[in-house]
Amino acid sequence: MTAPNPLDGFTVDRAAIRYVGQDLQRPECILAERDGTLWAADARGGVTRIAPDGSQQFVGQRADDHFATAAATSTDAFEAKFTQGTLPNGLAFDAQGDILIANFGTDCLELMARDGRTRTLHDRIDGLPIGKVNFVLRDRKNRLWLTVSTRVNPWTAAAARRVKDGYIAVVDEHGLRVVAEGFHFTNEVRLDAREEWLYIVETTGPHITRMRLDESGPGGVRLTGREVFGPAHLGGPPDGIAFDSFGNLWCTLVMVDQLIALTPQGDQRLLLDDSNGEPARTLVQRMTDGTATAEDMQRAQGGIAPWMASLTFGGPDLRTVYLGSLLGTRIPYFQSPVAGLPMVHW
Repeated sequence: MTAPNPLDGFTVDRAAIRYVGQDLQRPECILAERDGTLWAADARGGVTRIAPDGSQQFVGQRADDHFATAAATSTDAFEAKFTQGTLPNGLAFDAQGDILIANFGTDCLELMARDGRTRTLHDRIDGLPIGKVNFVLRDRKNRLWLTVSTRVNPWTAAAARRVKDGYIAVVDEHGLRVVAEGFHFTNEVRLDAREEWLYIVETTGPHITRMRLDESGPGGVRLTGREVFGPAHLGGPPDGIAFDSFGNLWCTLVMVDQLIALTPQGDQRLLLDDSNGEPARTLVQRMTDGTATAEDMQRAQGGIAPWMASLTFGGPDLRTVYLGSLLGTRIPYFQSPVAGLPMVHW
């Protein structure tokens, strides 16, 4: 008999949502450690470390105040705030516990020691600028999976027109190379529990794609068998994903500000709806049509985690869900009925 899905009948109780952190700057991605420490991406050019007692500290080589001081008084100014300067985005721990940063502003993959010392690992691929580096993931074989959303700058133009130039690169013993391309704004990626499939967010798809890892050849791992997982249209632009221990794939819909899950069978479930109604519906329709503007994006946002961008499981039992965002200044969290799938650093 098939075990019941722990998400059966579950939705997030808004009254039970709590918050951690204050005055954060673009906490897009969050890493959690066993001792309760959180690391949140910080638009000043590093991360904010939030200790288990709630105290926080900016960690970076130098603080860039562009994001904090950019006056978003017009659509152009708002767009510039999110397309210029340093914009740490996806985070991962390397094997030594230092922090890999996919920098969406400087278009490079960085490595930052826990004291803030930072160096660039990769900013070019095949002799060309690497593009809008979005996310980085380390697997059990110490390979790095890197997503590039687009080579179009500003990225908002690529998102609005549903440009399909996103790609995935891998860093392994053979170096850095492209392993899959032709995606609608590649965003976060995750591996399943057995690391047999790579699940890929196509933000302007808007859907999740998966590809099988093929390690049979001499040239290193390849990705094959591309297919859409779940609905072909998720009802909004997906951004962050994370597996729970049952095999459900949790997913945020950015700007629409919904939290959904795809069951192992690919069925979609709505866990939290913080949409602001008509502006969100307008954005979804215009993104589908390829006519969305930065103003449409600006208007669509919720209040819990505005421009909900990512999620991570933490806490002593991996049942605490933390939500990252692009416009929020603190991190909401709540309790899940099922533990998250442990990440490689756990």
